[in-house]
Amino acid sequence: MSPYRSPLLVSPRFEHDEYIHITPATAGWDHLHFAARQMHSGMRWSHSTGENELALVVLGGTCLVDSSLGNWADVGRRQDVFSGMPYTLYLPRQTDFTLEATSERLDIAYGWCRTHADHPARLISPAQVEIEIRGGGNATRQINKMIPPGFDCSRLVVVEVYTPPGNWSSYPPHKHDEHRLGADGKLLEADLEEVYFYKIDRPEGYAYQRIYTADGKLDELILGRDSHLVLSPEGYHPVVAAHGYTCYYLNMLAGSAQSLAATDDPVHTWVKSTWKEKDPRLPLVSMEMEA
Repeated sequence: MSPYRSPLLVSPRFEHDEYIHITPATAGWDHLHFAARQMHSGMRWSHSTGENELALVVLGGTCLVDSSLGNWADVGRRQDVFSGMPYTLYLPRQTDFTLEATSERLDIAYGWCRTHADHPARLISPAQVEIEIRGGGNATRQINKMIPPGFDCSRLVVVEVYTPPGNWSSYPPHKHDEHRLGADGKLLEADLEEVYFYKIDRPEGYAYQRIYTADGKLDELILGRDSHLVLSPEGYHPVVAAHGYTCYYLNMLAGSAQSLAATDDPVHTWVKSTWKEKDPRLPLVSMEMEA
């Protein structure tokens, strides 16, 4: 009998330059595409956004981008996600571009979704990324906000999360699978499709992610390893990093609003009252470490 494999787990295929690739059809949702690609110095990749907006994150290495809306040189500077802050490029629909790797190795990830509106192209530099230290105790983690709610785009939201060894993340468990407004018209929860793209600081490292709904129809416990992708189509989705290993994941989201409005699992919300201090190991990456 073959071991069980969650349909929400996507493994890398390093025999291809584009080693991760999902579409709404393969993910079973409506909006979000996602891919990751590795390149070597001098390699080029040309693409058109078509009717989609696209966000590209440099995970490690450097590149230059020539596009129909402008050119950007020296994009990226960190060797990998554990050695510095990110560069992120936002491109609107109907943009043709060519990306060229200018470092020995380049690792990039990009997500896109359909849009009916035009927004300005923008390169978000490390200095423009807001760092939030969220949670408390051994549920403290670092959030780097590259394309946060309020960014001038249609649907995409992009953040990266660092979880120290042994810590919990996306905790208490929260969900964003229905579009709900309060009596005052304020958005209480958005219906969002989300990917978790993992990087672990050592090749043998790992994290676990649970994805579950309150009615029990969905309840998956997934082993997340380096360069693996986990789909979060609905339900609550907490993460825990294995002791000894720093866990990174890139979140890209798209859905009913350009928002991160979410609802905590009421069974576990009480744990917030126990948080007295932040984990002193954070932040794990910052502008200072690259100075």
